[in-house]
Amino acid sequence: MRRFRAIVSAPDAKLVRMRVANEIQARLARLQPQRLELVDDSSRHAGHAGARPEGESHFRLLIVADAFSGRSRIERQRMVYDALGDLLRTDVHALSITALSPAEDAAPGVHRRPNR
Repeated sequence: MRRFRAIVSAPDAKLVRMRVANEIQARLARLQPQRLELVDDSSRHAGHAGARPEGESHFRLLIVADAFSGRSRIERQRMVYDALGDLLRTDVHALSITALSPAEDAAPGVHRRPNR
């Protein structure tokens, strides 16, 4: 079973359009993730460079996919960057990536940064 979850940390999550978050999830689907958690951290960066008042500029991503098995951390990040393409130049100011294989996700003690 695949779990997809987008978590919005804006003051009123119901009012956030989530256009960028939805596009990120759609583009990452090509990696066939078993688990995808995307957190909009934009509210924590208000007033910083690249922050937009409406949010959706700073994200934290946890993605688990078979495609990452046997790949280095840099290769995994490049795979995510390739999948997101121009979004990283046009809409996303900052993206923190945790990319794991399913075996790593299941292993005890693996550093995960989901939704804190």
